[in-house]
Amino acid sequence: MTTMTVRKPHGDRPIEGVMAKWYAANTGEMMQQYVDLAKRIAGQLPEGSRVLEVAPGPGYFCIELAKRGSYPITGMDLSRTFVKMATARAAQAGVRVQFVEGSASNMPFPKESFDFLLCRAAFKNFADPVGALKEMCRVLRPGGTALLIDLSRDAQPDEVSRAVDKMGLSTVNRVLTKLAFRTMLIRTAYSRTEFEQMLAQTAFSQVEISGDGLGFEITMRK
Repeated sequence: MTTMTVRKPHGDRPIEGVMAKWYAANTGEMMQQYVDLAKRIAGQLPEGSRVLEVAPGPGYFCIELAKRGSYPITGMDLSRTFVKMATARAAQAGVRVQFVEGSASNMPFPKESFDFLLCRAAFKNFADPVGALKEMCRVLRPGGTALLIDLSRDAQPDEVSRAVDKMGLSTVNRVLTKLAFRTMLIRTAYSRTEFEQMLAQTAFSQVEISGDGLGFEITMRK
């Protein structure tokens, strides 16, 4: 197989200020998705598992998971606004989660620091996706698992429209979200073949890719 190099034509760009606040409000309307995912992951993780979420944004998943078990949880985001916002939300919720600044392709953690890693709806934005995948593998302990959930470049407009309609968004945010999918998000996403070729450049021992037409869930075991 020919090795494919995939890099964005720009560096990593954090969401800050007003845009970060809009994103937090918009995704906050989809809170049930974070609750459901946290319940699902909590049902699979042994107590005490060390958890990292890469690009947690406002921290919704980390906070919901912290409510459901005794896990040392860290959220790492490039955005200073999101780190401050998520830290405040965790304190308000009365849970202990550490939020830190950092790049997905150069994580500020020693190797083998975590048992489980999640990256949801952010991977398509990373400037160095292969570097990010290699870093995910590096910071996982042997036997650890990473779960990557993201959009497919091959998602069809009707699939996107139906998915957004199910998010429970306000009318304005539903329109803006559909516009973001059409004009930006799908264009920056990856196909299954691209994911397979990028993952082939990592040291994960086992990879499973599943999809529903709109996006992928990729389970990577070290």
